[in-house]
Amino acid sequence: MTAATGSAIEARSGQSARREHILDAAEACFVRNGFHRTTMQDLARAAGMTAGNIYHYFESKEALVLGLAERERERGAALVGQLASGGDRRAVLMGIINQYFVAVSRETAVLRVDLWSEATRNQAIAAMTERFDEEGRGFFIDTIAALATSPDCDPASLYEALDALMRGLVVNRALRPNYDPAPAAAQLEALLDAGLAGRLPAPSVPVLETAR
Repeated sequence: MTAATGSAIEARSGQSARREHILDAAEACFVRNGFHRTTMQDLARAAGMTAGNIYHYFESKEALVLGLAERERERGAALVGQLASGGDRRAVLMGIINQYFVAVSRETAVLRVDLWSEATRNQAIAAMTERFDEEGRGFFIDTIAALATSPDCDPASLYEALDALMRGLVVNRALRPNYDPAPAAAQLEALLDAGLAGRLPAPSVPVLETAR
């Protein structure tokens, strides 16, 4: 490796570290103040940089939000890869549920709920959130199908029920500082076991009348 190549690698490494530092500062600010009440000046103070330095790495506050969402996705993918190395599909599934939803910190839960809220108003964030959700949905449904012990198991419907409970765990963790997720987590696992064994009632979707 030439000296020039080594310098280029060091420069990229330094830029990556600075991006992570800015994202850490943004995460702390967003958890404390929310996306909309956080200014670029707030972010600059938290990061110990000028606003101009932050704009060098992220062109807008929206870009920072997208960066945090992407980092969340990467962490989730890394967790899946780490757990999947064990080879036990059920252990992988429960490990993801426990680490990503049950044992989530309040700060992470607050950030996630704020991100979901922002996705209802911002098309770019909504598109990214939808893409991440579809990736997760595909993984869960495939894993549930592989673990099913009965032909009556409906992986897609079971996932929808689990997803509602998992998101509820995150919301409760964000809203209630002393929230204990253990009872809900136990019910979630019981629901998973019943669904895999085909012991859940077949879903009945009512036909909704359009408002006149």
